[in-house]
Amino acid sequence: MTRAIEEPRNARSRRSRTALLRAAREIVEEEGVAAATMAAVAERAGVSRRAVYLHFASRADLVSELFAYVNEAEDIEGRFAAVGDAPDAATALGAFAHAHAHFMARILPVSLAVEREARTDPDAARHWETALYWRNATNRALVERLAAEGVLAPGWTVDTASDMLLALIANGVTATLFDRGWTPDQVGDHMSRLLRTAFTAAAQGSGTPTTV
Repeated sequence: MTRAIEEPRNARSRRSRTALLRAAREIVEEEGVAAATMAAVAERAGVSRRAVYLHFASRADLVSELFAYVNEAEDIEGRFAAVGDAPDAATALGAFAHAHAHFMARILPVSLAVEREARTDPDAARHWETALYWRNATNRALVERLAAEGVLAPGWTVDTASDMLLALIANGVTATLFDRGWTPDQVGDHMSRLLRTAFTAAAQGSGTPTTV
């Protein structure tokens, strides 16, 4: 009997937590991170501020959880599965370009807001630091695979290629293309072409292995 009671309670708790994170995301997208106070999130979700603190010990905790919530809500693992499943590094690079374009089409408003306020809002800064950590890790894994397969284009090292890839997928670049009317498919197609041309030896007409 106890378990039967606990399971519905746990389900309600998860739904309540999700509703609060959804409300926080909406506020960040519309008004920025600074506007996502505990009181504002409570009001948007239609609950008391006390109810927010039952799920999140502080605003920092709430904003931190927002990163994981957005990634889960937008199925980051599913969207990027093709990258890990690609048969070779060059194909993985193209798959990454398409996955990134479609993912950013969904999360760009939140990401821009967090990046914009990271210098002045400590909670936003922690969120942005986490986002950059995972971008760097993903980029480096891709470039390391190119190097391991001997197809990283001459002139690049793993470090320099990883840094350049980070710059090419920056929020500002993606936002500019979307603002110019590009669709996610167009961004993915052209970014794939750009990355392959820049980073793969085969695209440059050379199969010479590169020193890492």
